[in-house]
Amino acid sequence: MAISRAQLVKELEPGLNALFGLEYKRYDNQHAEIYTTESSDRAFEEEVMLSGFANADVKAEGAGVSYDDAQETYTARYTMETIALAFAITEEAIEDNLYDRLSSRYTKALARSMSNAKQVKAAAPLNNGLPSVTTGKFTSGDGANLFSISHSTIAGNVKNTLTTQADLNETSLEQSLIDIAALTDERGLRIAAKGVKMIVPSANQFNAERILKSQGRTQTADNDINAINSMGMIPQGYRVNNFLTDPDSFYIITDVPNGMKMFSRTPLTTSMEGDFDTGNVRYKARERYAFGCSDFRGIFGVEGA
Repeated sequence: MAISRAQLVKELEPGLNALFGLEYKRYDNQHAEIYTTESSDRAFEEEVMLSGFANADVKAEGAGVSYDDAQETYTARYTMETIALAFAITEEAIEDNLYDRLSSRYTKALARSMSNAKQVKAAAPLNNGLPSVTTGKFTSGDGANLFSISHSTIAGNVKNTLTTQADLNETSLEQSLIDIAALTDERGLRIAAKGVKMIVPSANQFNAERILKSQGRTQTADNDINAINSMGMIPQGYRVNNFLTDPDSFYIITDVPNGMKMFSRTPLTTSMEGDFDTGNVRYKARERYAFGCSDFRGIFGVEGA
């Protein structure tokens, strides 16, 4: 019996899948430093912000207890996107015994493209959520830019960016941590939030290294200690994200739960088949996911001066 393209596909697919997997794992999952990953079985996921209650009142002797109402304030929606790419090897390339060489090269390129697409998608909320972005902006569930001084709540506005944007330095980082500590919930109650980890673009990594790891204060002749370092204010240090587009920006992941999230709808899969009409052999990679933010208090972002 003659060897068919279908047999060729079945013989070579495991090797290409393994090659794809090895190549894909070479690239850092930088999104994992920002997002908490959850699974999904729907076309979209919605997470509702609940207001909670106001501060408890003093009950006078013999008086009745006071009642308060909780309510929904806003909804964050994650709409799953399908990310896919494929390549084809022509019948002539197969006939000329170029299949092994070309397919190996293209498989590596395909893995690189799929990995790059995920990191670009992951960085988009940070890049497009900065205060000055007006076109293609990423908003939180309340309709404001992800990083804003006017996130509306029942008790008034809450901010997760500096009132005056500033480049990364000791002063701006200290003020960011002060503002994080002042964060309140939907009813105006202090939540005692803290910074956990800083995310910076590659252009800001040297500033981050000096500010977080110097024993003394930076950019000053004063012989003072570096309070941020001494107090362990950002315990997990900093991470570089190469897909951030604003070189002056910096972001602080806080300990507020349900902040930045990634929903994985369909894990990365690959498939391979021969085409009867053209004689081509095709190889495809596909994945479905969504990146977003449920509670804007989970991240504090500054775009620089």
